[in-house]
Amino acid sequence: MALTKNERRLRIKNRIRKVVSGTEARPRLAVYRSNKEIYAQIVDDVTGNTISAASSRDKDINSAKVTKSEVAKLVGKALAEKALKAGVETIAFDRGGYLYHGRVKSLAEGAREAGLKF
Repeated sequence: MALTKNERRLRIKNRIRKVVSGTEARPRLAVYRSNKEIYAQIVDDVTGNTISAASSRDKDINSAKVTKSEVAKLVGKALAEKALKAGVETIAFDRGGYLYHGRVKSLAEGAREAGLKF
């Protein structure tokens, strides 16, 4: 029987998470993308703490009237700025089972432009 889109994404996500995990020295940037919004957080998996987070629902990002891909780039930049303030420079990118394309790619490029190293 064929898998639904979400079941397929969750299988890919689990496959990625076997390899990618966040440490204190190199935390994980986790991405969640819904149809309307995009969320990202930097997580230390050893202690289970979220170091910083940003989403398209933040007031300064939500007020911008641009396309969803451009919003994702703004989210990446905002997250990178918060992470650099928290002392994080290098991260492991967890695309959450989504293809590295479109909004997920824009978020990653925005984070790289703001100074995060993948």
